[in-house]
Amino acid sequence: MASRVIETNILIIGAGPAGATTSLFLTKQKIKHTIVDAAVFPRDKVCGDAIDLKVIRVLNQLDPAIVQEILNDTHFTKAWGASIIVSKDKKLDFDVDRSENALPFFLVSKRAYFDNFLVKKIDETYADFRQGTKVKKLTRVNGKWHIEALDASGDVMLIANLIVGADGDHSTVLRHLGERKIDRKHYAGALRQYWKGISDLTEQNRMEVYLPKSLPLAYLWIFPLTHGEANVGCGLVSDIMAERSIDLKKLLHELLTQDPALAYRFRHAAPLEKPVGWGLPFASKQRTVYGDGYLLTGDAAALVCPTTGEGIGPGMMSGFIAAKFIQRAVKANSFNKEMFVHYDREIYRRLQDDVKKYKLLRKLSPQLYNALLKLWAGSGVSGYFFKKSAAKWIETARKPIDVDL
Repeated sequence: MASRVIETNILIIGAGPAGATTSLFLTKQKIKHTIVDAAVFPRDKVCGDAIDLKVIRVLNQLDPAIVQEILNDTHFTKAWGASIIVSKDKKLDFDVDRSENALPFFLVSKRAYFDNFLVKKIDETYADFRQGTKVKKLTRVNGKWHIEALDASGDVMLIANLIVGADGDHSTVLRHLGERKIDRKHYAGALRQYWKGISDLTEQNRMEVYLPKSLPLAYLWIFPLTHGEANVGCGLVSDIMAERSIDLKKLLHELLTQDPALAYRFRHAAPLEKPVGWGLPFASKQRTVYGDGYLLTGDAAALVCPTTGEGIGPGMMSGFIAAKFIQRAVKANSFNKEMFVHYDREIYRRLQDDVKKYKLLRKLSPQLYNALLKLWAGSGVSGYFFKKSAAKWIETARKPIDVDL
């Protein structure tokens, strides 16, 4: 038995974007809580580093001044468009409006910086934030959670009425619940490698994507960062990777050194690290995300967009929604699962269009998908639809978020 015992009404496990967002909105509602993370910030998190307009929308709900702070922060690269690399001689560029007060299409920031940016907003008036606290074991005792953890001072027992599992794909909470089951058709492997000196980067800072002809349901990205750096990586659906015995590190190396569409741009560039990998749990395989005394958010809830691999925006959206349901539970002084009915509907409904597209793609021949996508990209209508969609996303980013409890 730990010599130290800390009792709290609400415990958030994980202080990444999903957990930090939950904390920030609980503070806005003046609800006291505890948040723990095994790491001490700033810390690295392997990711594509792309920050989409869902993030801007959530932060607008929290405080529009934070959005303005980000837009003025030089650690965030403003991407004013996207590019699809078709071949060495063909790249299709799509740009958005850059007028005064316009929002960029995407922002890009290293997760070591962005996650720490959010963590520094945590208000200890309402949040007891315990960094360097690793959760080891969870036990349910008489309607309460007993959480065995380890921090710099040794063993500590946390007792909570409600836990929020925001501790990622390798979540301790998920493992306790028996929910970390990987279906390779709804999971992807990805690699990230930071580079400097890539040629043909433009001041538009476009988000570049390349679809290798030989690899269906895979893509390589080049996302621009500050100081002439870029986040470069590739991702591939796990079942195809297993069927073809694909080594992602070998694949990335071959694409960057041998593929005619890319190799010339990396000839004089320098890698800043060895490739590092992570897994992406797709929203197309829904998990059980709530129950008596618990909610899951972010990657622990499997909220990655299956067609793009984007997870920060959905994770932060889930944190905002979780705080809304927690507010109701605190008011009723009840943390039974009945208080969280429809939580799953609210976090997944914003991903359903993406999920439907992904499931349709899986029914098609993967080779046909790649061919059709490149055909569409090369058509005259692709630019029109991109600008129309981007304008809609930017408009939505300024709108309030509705949550139907």
